[in-house]
Amino acid sequence: MIAAPPRPLRMLMTADPIGGVWTFCIDLIEGMEGSNVEFALATMGRQLTTRQRTQVEALRNVTLYESDFKLEWMDDPWSDVDRAGEWLLTIGGEFEPDLLHLNGYAHAALPWNRPVLVTAHSCVFSWFEAVRKLPPPERRWREYKRRVRLGLRAADLVTAPSRSMLRAARIHYGNTFWNGRVIPNGRRAELFQPANKASVIFSCGRLSDEAKNIALLNEIAPRLAWPIEAAGDTAHPNGSRTFPQNLHLLGPLSPTDVAARLASASIYALPARYEPFGLTALEAALSGCALVLGDIPSLREIWGTSAVFVPPDDRIAWRKTLQRLIENPRLRDRCALRAREHAQFFTLNQMTRGYLDAYRSLLENQGMYHANRTVLSIPAFRLEPRERALPSRIRDGTQKARS
Repeated sequence: MIAAPPRPLRMLMTADPIGGVWTFCIDLIEGMEGSNVEFALATMGRQLTTRQRTQVEALRNVTLYESDFKLEWMDDPWSDVDRAGEWLLTIGGEFEPDLLHLNGYAHAALPWNRPVLVTAHSCVFSWFEAVRKLPPPERRWREYKRRVRLGLRAADLVTAPSRSMLRAARIHYGNTFWNGRVIPNGRRAELFQPANKASVIFSCGRLSDEAKNIALLNEIAPRLAWPIEAAGDTAHPNGSRTFPQNLHLLGPLSPTDVAARLASASIYALPARYEPFGLTALEAALSGCALVLGDIPSLREIWGTSAVFVPPDDRIAWRKTLQRLIENPRLRDRCALRAREHAQFFTLNQMTRGYLDAYRSLLENQGMYHANRTVLSIPAFRLEPRERALPSRIRDGTQKARS
């Protein structure tokens, strides 16, 4: 008798389509297509764009559940967060996941009766400390802190893309979680290749974001010999817009267009005040750009001696550093080579292996059996060419935040 193939590991993952968490989730799901893992992807925060739907449809191992419930860091979110929790439990009852991988905090405290992994990508309190140099207003953010602390306490494992972010979670919410692990982010290296380099500096991110601090580049741009191109949304979450007049604004670009700009850019500049990992810096390094980054602990941790660091708010130092690289092509090439070599440590394969190991650890510690089913099996991760993607299954959220 031929033995039946092992049943797939079923994972309920939460995501938001607003920032780098979306890239992380799509990449991780794609990286596990050959590892017998099936995902229910529950999105919140806003409706997906057409481009994001296309990304999901290209994956073979995911069912999409879509909603626009407010996220826990948004204004007055808690009614939506609670309703989203009920919605997630309904999905869990239907999908019957073996593990939960949550990319937010509050919903980890729900009665899952399954192992729960929480990835700490960023948080409000560490953002305020880095960007505003003071704690957030206590009255407004008291409930946020309480919910985050409860979620971290309930998690069986808390991961973060850097030691700096994992440390920040412990500092700001108390040592409420005993099991923490650093798993650096990664990207598929073949998507980012150097091309003929142009005399241009490139930056990327939401242009109104104080954490990205792209406004500093707008201030120094008139005194540089090269233009600075900036890709990203001009809209602020509060509805306002910003239009830096000294930058060559490219607007929001598709991932393919960003890769093309990085391929031809000579320098990537990001004067970040807060960046728990920095996916755009990784993409730039893979693309052969010299990296000039904000001198903050997380970016120092990730890039070591493979980037040039400048204090985020030192306009004179930023202008001098960028102009020096402009005028010294040999130095610029050395910086780009160091960054590209170092970037090979942060691949999608490495990130996928890290999370597969985390999933296995949770299963082994929490028990490998559920009622009326066979033993879970996650085959060893195989590095093999990806087959042609088939359309995913897509499910609309049965509840909308404001329906």
